[in-house]
Amino acid sequence: MTSSRETELAPGAIAATAERVHNCVVGEPVGHPRVAVVGAKFNGGITARLLAGALEAFEELDIARETLSLAWVPGAFEIPITAMRLASSGEVDVVVALGAVIRGDTPHFDFVAGECAAGCQRVSLSSGVPVVFGVLTTDTVEQALERSGPDKENRGYQAAMTALEMCDLLSKLPGLRVSVV
Repeated sequence: MTSSRETELAPGAIAATAERVHNCVVGEPVGHPRVAVVGAKFNGGITARLLAGALEAFEELDIARETLSLAWVPGAFEIPITAMRLASSGEVDVVVALGAVIRGDTPHFDFVAGECAAGCQRVSLSSGVPVVFGVLTTDTVEQALERSGPDKENRGYQAAMTALEMCDLLSKLPGLRVSVV
């Protein structure tokens, strides 16, 4: 995953740096974590496309249907509170947030996109459960459609892969899982 070809991690870069440090830990999209997906119904057509991408990723990696759950919320602003409830339940290992906030003629975008992102980050840090941000923040509907297309560039697909990679990485790192208070 990268924003452009110029910013891609070069092949062999991780292996090269691993030789220069004492311990290098890398996560892989493997395992069978319990995954919760939170999807926003506002701009729901885009969310459905992102969800299709995420489900494709889970199916490719043989993630059991029984380990997947889905919660639909009214909009992106409601994603963090739902992610908090799921993360604090002890029943999921990772939360994937999916939705689309598309810039319009009002400042709505600035408030909703920023608060959704910040809220997801707070849940992740306070719970120790990764909350992967698969919410599109675009200027146009066309950009949202492009980023939710039926290919590996689908942000939902990428968010699912990131979720699995983060679960694997955190399982390899020292430290206790933080409990939500």
